Amino acid sequence: MKNKKILVTGCAGFIGMNLCKRLLESDANVLGIDNLNNYYSVKLKKDRLKLLENFKSFSFEKINISVSKKLNRIVKSFKPEIIINLAAQAGVRYSIENPKSYISSNINGFFNILECCRHNNISKLIYASSSSVYGGNEKTPFSIGDNVSKPLSLYAATKRSNELMAYSYGHLYKINTIGLRFFTVYGPWGRPDMAMYKFTKKIINGKSIDVYNQGKMERDFTFITDIINGIESCIMNKQIKNTIFNLGNNSSVNIMDMIKILENSLQEKAKINYKTMQLGDVEKTFADIKSSKEMIGYSPVVSIEKGIPLFVDWYKEYQKNKY
Repeated sequence: MKNKKILVTGCAGFIGMNLCKRLLESDANVLGIDNLNNYYSVKLKKDRLKLLENFKSFSFEKINISVSKKLNRIVKSFKPEIIINLAAQAGVRYSIENPKSYISSNINGFFNILECCRHNNISKLIYASSSSVYGGNEKTPFSIGDNVSKPLSLYAATKRSNELMAYSYGHLYKINTIGLRFFTVYGPWGRPDMAMYKFTKKIINGKSIDVYNQGKMERDFTFITDIINGIESCIMNKQIKNTIFNLGNNSSVNIMDMIKILENSLQEKAKINYKTMQLGDVEKTFADIKSSKEMIGYSPVVSIEKGIPLFVDWYKEYQKNKY
């Protein structure tokens, strides 16, 4: 990675910050961009940025990728070898409340990224997709070749649109595009809108947690370092072209089992409100990572039994130093 020029969008996000840190530790020259929106705590995003600003080879620009002129100017000036697009409006449930933000960021913004690649001779684009594209697929584990034509939320539809847009630009303009379908990523510096973070906060504060579909939910929880290893492999690999990969843990964990591990880590009992299924949600996610193993050597190593205590330790330390 030494001296490699890499542009990372969404650098103040959970995955973005962790990726930038890994790249900077490998002596890459990283330009991070982020609009620091208020979908969740801006302070958390700024605290992530503080970690990156300790590296001399990191620079930051506050911009929205949906604003094409500023994005084009920055890309032309920096001249990255690779763009990694992690900027997006996240959240399945929020896409029902505020659909316009998903079109602005996930569709228009991604189009601007593709245009930057086209007009600036960017040879490789790695971008975030999502396990949400599998929709209500009843066949598990979810494989890359499965039908993904029935997204159950606008968020999922925008991510599938990204995959189709990337394929067409790759074909037309010889851009090597690599899409990564992330499966329920968690770990230190995680997102406050995710169940792991929300449950931890509420259990510690003695508040009840909402568990949907009467607890009959399963997720392929994937620890952040495993995800970063997968992205790094895609950066380094020169053979793979115009491909999509699943990055998951290759195991599906019942949400009630996750809560039990969380309770043990916190040494606190959760107060649970059982609720019906939420609109746009799916009962189960489970990644088939066979092609990811074969093509990029992806091999997750952190089980949820190991990962949750690491997240809890970080959460307690972060809250202690927050104010």
